Amino acid sequence: MCMRPPLRLCCMAIFRSPRQGHRLRLLAVVLLAVTITGCSHLFFLPEQGHRWDPKEAGIVYEDVWFEADDGVTLHGWFLPAQEPRGTVVFLHGNAQNVSTHIGAVYWLPERGFNVFMPDYRGFGLSSGSPDFVGVHRDAEAALAVVVERDDVDSERVAVLGQSLGGSVAITTVADHGEDYGVAALIADSAFSSYRGIAREKFGEFWLTWPFQWPLSLTISDRFAPVDHIADVSPIPVLLIAGDDDFVVPPHHSRELYQAARPPVEIWRYRGVGHGQAPTRADVRRALVAWLDEVLEPKPND
Repeated sequence: MCMRPPLRLCCMAIFRSPRQGHRLRLLAVVLLAVTITGCSHLFFLPEQGHRWDPKEAGIVYEDVWFEADDGVTLHGWFLPAQEPRGTVVFLHGNAQNVSTHIGAVYWLPERGFNVFMPDYRGFGLSSGSPDFVGVHRDAEAALAVVVERDDVDSERVAVLGQSLGGSVAITTVADHGEDYGVAALIADSAFSSYRGIAREKFGEFWLTWPFQWPLSLTISDRFAPVDHIADVSPIPVLLIAGDDDFVVPPHHSRELYQAARPPVEIWRYRGVGHGQAPTRADVRRALVAWLDEVLEPKPND
């Protein structure tokens, strides 16, 4: 989550106003604009283009172009494993693009898992501009394209979402997981509600603290993961949270865990910040072991 830069700009503008009356008028304008237009755009901070080419680091990938069901052209990277035991669809967070989020999953092909990393509309090389409905369409489109690949076992596909991507992953798998044969879901540092996380962020800033409740009501909670996660069952769910996550505090994962139906697990790590768990060697080993277990074909299959 990255709501602070726009709010800092509002704050700076008010402090630069020469008179208190100007400051109050500016505050009123800001709050009115937020109320009229809503704050959903604060959830998406896309960066177009790519910062670097992973091939420079020896990471093998394939460019994949595909379309959402509304015709928006999307782009992603497919990272192949030598002898894949499964495929992971990775949905990244709300800022930048796949070129900056690849660090979370580049190691999976060496452990025997293909990775497909789509960029939402407006991110990286994908066209369009992001919104709540659009990014969920993009996530479904990513599932549709990956299960049709000849080098993917469509019965051994897992979805891994991080931060905003974790929240998008939960709702997408709840609505479409069985349609595409998704066999497992991992949500790392996901928030339980869009309106809830917005209220928390507004509450952290002195300018918007008094208005955190009315401002948060401008956020749509149509896709709130806490309202959908129960429908993921019987697909296995793994929730990951860091106790030092001050962006999306761990209580969001607890709320998701309480709302989910079995099979569901929650892993919490001390000293781990937002989205940092997969950088640890012990977490990577545990993730691979969990994926091997849940993707293993069952006797009745």
